[in-house]
Amino acid sequence: MQLSLSLPDWLLPAGELIFGDDVAAMAHAVALSRRNVQEGGGPFAALVLDAQGRVIAAGVNRVTEQRNSVLHAEMVALMLAQRQLRTHDLGSIGRCTLVTTCAPCAMCLGAIPWSGVSRVVCGARSEDAEAIGFDEGDKAVDWAAGLRRRGIDVAADVERDAALEVLRHYAAQGHPLY
Repeated sequence: MQLSLSLPDWLLPAGELIFGDDVAAMAHAVALSRRNVQEGGGPFAALVLDAQGRVIAAGVNRVTEQRNSVLHAEMVALMLAQRQLRTHDLGSIGRCTLVTTCAPCAMCLGAIPWSGVSRVVCGARSEDAEAIGFDEGDKAVDWAAGLRRRGIDVAADVERDAALEVLRHYAAQGHPLY
């Protein structure tokens, strides 16, 4: 038995992408989430960056297209990065950052420490996703403090308004909420 994941052709980067700061990386992730909505996907995107800000992998939400509840953007980006680097522990290659257009849901939050990333950069908040009808699952109110206790830095509200705009647009179009 084999499980496969299909990615949209437009997601594959044409050349090497390097971002010098969180705002630039998040702007790219938000652009990916916007494109994913235009193409019929969910309003979430994520990037895994190496210590120099180079994109190792990009992921977009594939839940409805692939009919698979675990294919959140963060999970897709982490899986692709691990595959690309041939390791289950991204920390083994140095410091990596997960850039995500929305704070992680309960599932993605659970995967972050085991992925080996040392930093998480979030756009919209969980309550933003919940406000339009997404179920973010049960997680601690101060989830970021939990990650910090494990040595994972968290930056929140980076380009929040832009990420929130994509969520609101998605909801206004009447797309499925899950």
